[in-house]
Amino acid sequence: MGTSVTISAATDQEAEQILKLQYLCYQQEAALHDDYGIEPLTQTLQALRAELGEGCVVVARLGEEVVGSVRGTVGEDGTARIAKLIVHPRMRRHGLGGRLLDAVERRLADEHAALRYRLFAGQRGDGNLRLYRNHGYAPVATEESGSRRGVVTLEKESGRQVAPVAAPAGPGVGELAAQA
Repeated sequence: MGTSVTISAATDQEAEQILKLQYLCYQQEAALHDDYGIEPLTQTLQALRAELGEGCVVVARLGEEVVGSVRGTVGEDGTARIAKLIVHPRMRRHGLGGRLLDAVERRLADEHAALRYRLFAGQRGDGNLRLYRNHGYAPVATEESGSRRGVVTLEKESGRQVAPVAAPAGPGVGELAAQA
């Protein structure tokens, strides 16, 4: 009997697995952009543990093995920054990246009141850009980060409504109409 992939919040005990998977997954990105100094390849275990404690980290597990992960944080303005979406190379092209993206978006909206989502992708990462566009993200900016690597900023609205501000005391619109 096969084991199915489950998606849920990451635990501190999974930090090493996430870091090893991140290192494996970002090799292709680094090669594509000829930049092996990117932060996902230089991040320490201590820094990853801090992210686990501060933000929203979701993992995909196949049995006990972490085969995917994504992270997000929400700023004071309600903008969620989604980062480091990774899927083990043998698990790619089966919709797992999209499932992880959906899961982190849901958690960021439900638990952290995200109003919009922002993420960044390498300009040469056609597969990543296609995934994000298929999930409703639109490019809003392109910039150079370093001498060789173009970075595309993509965003989408969360669909979450901002609570209306209470109207000042006094007659409402219906009451004014009734009085006229």
